[in-house]
Amino acid sequence: MNTIKGSLEGTNTVTASNLMDVRIILAVLWAAGMLSSLNGDTFRLSGMTTPLGVSSEILSGYSLVLVGQVLMSGLTLMLKSPVSRWANRIMGIFHAIFILTFEVLHLIVWRSAGYELVWATAQLVFAVLVVWYAWKWTNPEG
Repeated sequence: MNTIKGSLEGTNTVTASNLMDVRIILAVLWAAGMLSSLNGDTFRLSGMTTPLGVSSEILSGYSLVLVGQVLMSGLTLMLKSPVSRWANRIMGIFHAIFILTFEVLHLIVWRSAGYELVWATAQLVFAVLVVWYAWKWTNPEG
């Protein structure tokens, strides 16, 4: 029988709802990170009065980042626990590094508007929370 340490009685039985709670938290964090990214871009695009001038390569790269978040929100719920934990850890770290890189570029190179830093910080917080929850997620099957 699987147990959780730290309860008043010493142990509690791990139930399917405990397992699903972590999966739901992770899926919602991925979705929230994606929405933060989309909100930041909505603000940026609504303030533009000139043609975008964005290359198809940049848009393709950005699409890969967004589709990664969408896939992870669904895969978190569908994959077996060990695979889901590792996928969340790896993708969460990748996204945190990606977002941090762009946040530094926003600060130093592009001297972006404050709202871009706010949304990038929100994305970074969600990515770090994904990694934290995935790392704290104990193996319910073993």
